[in-house]
Amino acid sequence: MKALGRPEPGRSQGDTDMHERLSVHAVCFPGATLSELAGFCRELGARRVSLASDVLLKEGLPAAREALRTNNCSVESMTHVFLPGRHLELREESWRDARDTLTRLIHDAKSLHARSIYMLTGGHGSLAWEEAAQAFRAALAPCVMQAKAAGIPLMIENSAPLYADVHIAHTLRDAVTLAELADVGVCIDLFACWTEAGLRESIERAMPRCNLVQVCDYVYGDRSLPSRAVPGDGAIPVKRIVQWMLDAGYTGTFDIELIGPRIDAEGRVAAVRRAAENLGGILRSLGV
Repeated sequence: MKALGRPEPGRSQGDTDMHERLSVHAVCFPGATLSELAGFCRELGARRVSLASDVLLKEGLPAAREALRTNNCSVESMTHVFLPGRHLELREESWRDARDTLTRLIHDAKSLHARSIYMLTGGHGSLAWEEAAQAFRAALAPCVMQAKAAGIPLMIENSAPLYADVHIAHTLRDAVTLAELADVGVCIDLFACWTEAGLRESIERAMPRCNLVQVCDYVYGDRSLPSRAVPGDGAIPVKRIVQWMLDAGYTGTFDIELIGPRIDAEGRVAAVRRAAENLGGILRSLGV
């Protein structure tokens, strides 16, 4: 694997800026501190970054502000597991700590001028889907009001069923249904929905609530989890789906989210750079 933070031969740090509609997700560099993440963004010419809430909550606002200042970078979104390591329950006392943490995160997001927060709900547990959705709605309600007052959209993403220990929305349709119930937005993860029937219709339904789209690719036959690939290397019809989103009125950011053996083998900086070049080319070909 290539060294993660070193420029490739013939390149200097920050020598090429990304397309303005692209951001880089912190998950592309697992284990990185905020300072290290800022260094990767400088090297890539990224001007938008999505942060992981656990790192932000651990390192604190001063470290985040300094990392952003040194990179002249803005926060696109924050990813957050509402109930990390726990399942949804109907008992209010089971939500209180998680609600307090999200309250703090909304405050931090506003302080950093983040554009949004997207979430995983917590696990299914023994509840039926409808019961778990109602529990999440009740748990989140005060935070929804707080986030609206702060101008920070809260969102639900769709994720693969193998993440049932941390989430309940495993199709885009389910994510939109949950978002409508909880009165929040939607983050669309292409990796977890590109094979769905009626995808264009689900995208159109999601679009009034959609504040972020996450992009990667998948190569047929890969079985690892995660098994993401650089857009253009696999089977996901990225250009067609992006066109559907643009046609439906999407004006937001496309977040590069790469992780897995293919990314590690190529080198994380190199893979993200190539993803940005490919996605930037797609957007320009579509008139963006």
